[in-house]
Amino acid sequence: MMNRSLTTHDLPALMTGVMATLAGIGIARFAYTPLLPAIIQEGWFSASQGAYLGAANLLGYFIGALAAHSLSERFSPRMVMAASFAGIALSFVLCAGAGGFLWFFFWRLVSGVAGAILMVVGPSLALAATPPERRTRVGAMVFTGIGFGALLSAFIVPLLLGLSLSVTWGTLGLLCIAAGLLCDWGVAHLASLITASPRVNSPTEAAGVKIIVMLVVGAYALDAIGFVPHAVFWVDYLARENALGNQAASLQWGIFGLGALCGPFMVGALGHRVGWQGGLMIAFAAKAVAVLLPVFSLALLSQSVSSFKVGAMIPGIVALTSGRLAELVGPTAHKKLWGQATAAFAAAQAVAGYAMSALYGTWSSYAPLFAISGLILVAGFLLVLLSRGVQQRHTHLSAQQLKNHRKQ
Repeated sequence: MMNRSLTTHDLPALMTGVMATLAGIGIARFAYTPLLPAIIQEGWFSASQGAYLGAANLLGYFIGALAAHSLSERFSPRMVMAASFAGIALSFVLCAGAGGFLWFFFWRLVSGVAGAILMVVGPSLALAATPPERRTRVGAMVFTGIGFGALLSAFIVPLLLGLSLSVTWGTLGLLCIAAGLLCDWGVAHLASLITASPRVNSPTEAAGVKIIVMLVVGAYALDAIGFVPHAVFWVDYLARENALGNQAASLQWGIFGLGALCGPFMVGALGHRVGWQGGLMIAFAAKAVAVLLPVFSLALLSQSVSSFKVGAMIPGIVALTSGRLAELVGPTAHKKLWGQATAAFAAAQAVAGYAMSALYGTWSSYAPLFAISGLILVAGFLLVLLSRGVQQRHTHLSAQQLKNHRKQ
């Protein structure tokens, strides 16, 4: 549940988390989406190669997610985050000119590794330094960086492309440096870590919670598959495959970014009204409908609804899943579990990115990918629904055991 308004004391934590998510996904990944048609049209790479470069970021994200927790424990989190920001900045600056496929592949991989580290360490560090009574609200707000990055890339990238493709890559690198400096200020001003009491469960409760956690993490992994077409191929699908042009496609990417910015605010209100569990169910259902919509209609209204809803639910489901896991295991165990959930998400995302790139190479059309992803999100909704059923049954059994114990 959301509680208590944010205060100026939350600014360092918010700056740490928001800048980390801004660079980690908002720029490192989403800025590449509006660049994809341009690098194809200017002959830097073929359409198939461009798709695989997008997937390289997803592979890197998986590697980074696996390494993030251990790196943050072994080295100073401030140093780990600074190195990650530097890696993302270099991945753009050093690709500012036409080069070989392997060179670009390596740096897109680096951007994925660094982005995942920021996505795990940044929000966790922000939450650890936030008092428990404001932790859930800060937990939703830190993911607004994803939306800010998508929105910035939607409006800045088309303007910069009017100058040159090289200038665009270089400027995005400079934006990452600026975000890194702001994040470093936040980390330096974080309050001393607040130790939260771990949640203690009985053996019966622990077994029930473990099953629920597995179902929630499974749904989160399916969500990773579900948004790949919009996150990687949406602009190219509209601009080239459907011949709507770069301007119309950029408009939709702007709407997508606006949705991504609004998403954490929307799920914050949703979580306050129906709780993390109910919010997750609604979010999965809404996202499945939005991803399937372009399969049936590409009218301007359909495009816009799809762009906004998918954009909103990308950080929305991230925030809801994080909140739900914290609710299940408590804030102390959250960091490690969140790292594991991010790794599962990244693994599914990487496999989906490469599989969908291969399918596009075979079919030469993105349309079937949206249909597949929509159905995958329906499956994610069913897992969340099942987790609710498990929890209700577990609660009923616990109540029955307590009643029997009192009779004895």
